[in-house]
Amino acid sequence: MRDLSDYSHPITDLFKQPQTKKEWEKYRLSQEQVDFFNENGYLAGIKLLDEEQIEMLKIALNEVADPKHPLHYLFHEFHSNESSDPSKVLFHSLGHWRIHPAFHDVIWNPAFLMASSQLLGGKSVRFWHDQLFCKPARHGGNVAWHQDYSYWTRTVKMQHLTCWCGLDDANEENGCLNYVPGSHKWGLLDKPALAGEMDGLKTMLSEEQLAAFQPVSVPLKAGYATFHHPLMVHGSFANSSLNARRAFVLNVFADGTVSDTDEPLLEGVPVIPKGEKMGGKFFPLIFRAD
Repeated sequence: MRDLSDYSHPITDLFKQPQTKKEWEKYRLSQEQVDFFNENGYLAGIKLLDEEQIEMLKIALNEVADPKHPLHYLFHEFHSNESSDPSKVLFHSLGHWRIHPAFHDVIWNPAFLMASSQLLGGKSVRFWHDQLFCKPARHGGNVAWHQDYSYWTRTVKMQHLTCWCGLDDANEENGCLNYVPGSHKWGLLDKPALAGEMDGLKTMLSEEQLAAFQPVSVPLKAGYATFHHPLMVHGSFANSSLNARRAFVLNVFADGTVSDTDEPLLEGVPVIPKGEKMGGKFFPLIFRAD
């Protein structure tokens, strides 16, 4: 039993690593996909996992979700239920990459790495932190409308990216992700309670923003991902269906991002003084751009 953050490289064969530039090229996004992301603030439908990888990650999720797991203390955050509604359940955690090899190695999934670098403008990529969001069948909770960077202002400059990948088929019935296209151009908004009232953010918007608030749902098959800009307004509704909705999230930023605080950036992580470059074993360089 060990802290897997000590390993800044894959430790299993779950994700085969390309050995040549040609092997990397098969994971490259098209220019049309990059343009869509830049215009709308998101890009959906990117396949990250095959069936074997999905099953391995489901097994890993069941293991790490147990509060009695012997490495439970390595989580940065762990909420068996973060929902503000006592009749709903939203499991949410940060730090499981330190605990299970499958969640550790998914960070080095070449399809994820290539897309991340491209959507960050061709830059080298550092890991920020992971998340799990799980909504059980029948009574899964919502995730309120929000912008990711409103919770991340302790790191600058803003050159971050989020990848959301489902371990179950996600649709409107079980609480798939929803985006407000173009909202990444609205600037930084105040942050609401992440698992609070769905529409808390809307009370902070201007009349013009409210008029442009036209969400689109993003249904995805298991193993497929969606990437979004750090200022993209997004959220997901409750799950009252008969099917669970389990997903993991990988958050990254471009190499060169620096700390903007003298407080710990994540629970259990040594302080990186304000103005110093993000790095070290907790924020490893995971993709080096040519």
